[in-house]
Amino acid sequence: DALLKDGDTIKFGSLTLKVMHTPGHSPGSISLLGEKEVFTGDTLFAGSIGRTDFPRGSEKEMKNSLKKLASLPDHFKVYPGHGPSTTIGEEKKQNPFLNRNWQTL
Repeated sequence: DALLKDGDTIKFGSLTLKVMHTPGHSPGSISLLGEKEVFTGDTLFAGSIGRTDFPRGSEKEMKNSLKKLASLPDHFKVYPGHGPSTTIGEEKKQNPFLNRNWQTL
């Protein structure tokens, strides 16, 4: 076992993923970045986000994590921990937690 931190890389055969610390749902939440995709765990879902009302969850950290994810290219495919896949661009348009109005709050 090893602790992962922001910027670390993980290799699975020929696939290399970069660790992006995306706290909010929990303090240790991470997303894994590939070349054209991101695995978001319980941070970002199609049309929603992970809950922050659990012990040690944080709305402020979630907002910062969502800003990081929103900065990825629109074509990036999103594979959440639950539900269907989507893209960053689609979430910027449709997800009320990732649209531009919410980001300016």
